[in-house]
Amino acid sequence: MDTTEEWLDAASIDPSVGALRPDYRALLIVAEDLRPGPGDAFSQELLAEAEAKACDPEQHPHIAAWREAFRAFGAKPKRTRPSVDALLRRAPEGLPRVDRLTDIYNAVSVAHVVPLGGEDLDHYVGPLRLTRAEGTEPFALMSGGEPVTENPRAGEVIWRDDEGVTCRRWNWRQCVRTRLTTSTTRAVFILDALEAMDDTALEAAGRALTEALRTSSPGATTASRLLRAA
Repeated sequence: MDTTEEWLDAASIDPSVGALRPDYRALLIVAEDLRPGPGDAFSQELLAEAEAKACDPEQHPHIAAWREAFRAFGAKPKRTRPSVDALLRRAPEGLPRVDRLTDIYNAVSVAHVVPLGGEDLDHYVGPLRLTRAEGTEPFALMSGGEPVTENPRAGEVIWRDDEGVTCRRWNWRQCVRTRLTTSTTRAVFILDALEAMDDTALEAAGRALTEALRTSSPGATTASRLLRAA
């Protein structure tokens, strides 16, 4: 099994994605020795703070940039919204309460207006990479309580590993195979940035996530890598 550093070093962005959005960057944060479980007072507090300061997604330049990026590979952002756009629209009525780790990263996503996903690293097969789909890659999900396998559309931007798609349409929907659960102790978090969010703001979001994870999981360790499309 690769070490955390080796796994991070193997992560990549395909040139086809760089041609689409050369301004794209991904901040990868691996956290280990996490304390999983249901939401608690700390995660609830983070969510409440994020709800209170949530911006209008129609007025934020980073959301506008992500909608442009979705259109560039054929997605309709009003039907398949960038993840942070969808979260911000739910904030006035209350953000979802899922589990401790998911609630923490959703709170950071809303507070910093950055698409942010978390996945169980123990369920990855091989390195993480961002590419454009051929259209044959398997994407595992649940439908009506039953496991289903779909395929992305050709040209769609996807995160994947050796087994298949881990997230469709850049940051729209994660697969069930690698999603966080109340048993997750090793996770990778992906923070997606376009030009409207500079490196300083992206790093600040990463620090906020790291600090929240360490507060929630005393003894947790983290490692990170910044990937650039260009």
